[in-house]
Amino acid sequence: MSGHSKWAQIKRKKGVTDSRRGQLFTKLARELTVAVHEGGPSPGSNYRLRLAMQKAKDNNMPMSNIERAIKRASGGDGQEALEEIVYEGYGPGGVAIMLQTLTSNRKRTASDVRTTLSRAGGNLGESGCVSWKFERKGVITMETEPEKAEQILLLAIDVGAEDVKVEGGYIEIYTLPEGLERVRRELEAHEIGVDTAELSMIPKSTVSLDVKTASRALRLLDAVEELPDVQRVYANADFPEEALEQYRNEA
Repeated sequence: MSGHSKWAQIKRKKGVTDSRRGQLFTKLARELTVAVHEGGPSPGSNYRLRLAMQKAKDNNMPMSNIERAIKRASGGDGQEALEEIVYEGYGPGGVAIMLQTLTSNRKRTASDVRTTLSRAGGNLGESGCVSWKFERKGVITMETEPEKAEQILLLAIDVGAEDVKVEGGYIEIYTLPEGLERVRRELEAHEIGVDTAELSMIPKSTVSLDVKTASRALRLLDAVEELPDVQRVYANADFPEEALEQYRNEA
């Protein structure tokens, strides 16, 4: 498994630690709100809401919180108007970065993103400067016993996965965006537990970094992810194992 995939794995685990749980729930609630505003409060007819609800459940958000967020969003009145904006830029070593944000104040968010990137050794770019380096995919992750990995790999391919990466007992399954739900349902129908399933921006190729540059890039990515308006962070860095081990110990 590449250093990029390992970073994504570590980041997911860091995202559900108690110290970050409150912030994570706030971001998940905002995602639910936007999904309701876009397609209505019924998950049966609103694909984006189904994904947002599933992501909230995957991150152990209580069902009462999920239902409350949907109910508030359905009410309309008094809800802040959230705008989706994607920012693109560069980090240490020329790493391409994409930031998906939800904001009620685009000037504030742009200023926060630009300042945070600059302070951490990166810079904000023009729209479209790095998006061509990524492609939208469904990503399903899970941990299982190493001896079961090959069985899951073969099943995933059989039910429509485009690619599968396995290391030990950690598995990443990649699908077309429209195939994410179907592949997840098939896996769960075979009693295979899924940790996360979400739409993501996957780099078409990665940039290898030395340990020092990788550590700087990881600090930058953490800094922008801490911004309240930033929902998701994507990068095309391939981090060396030594830098990832340091990052893991800071989790």
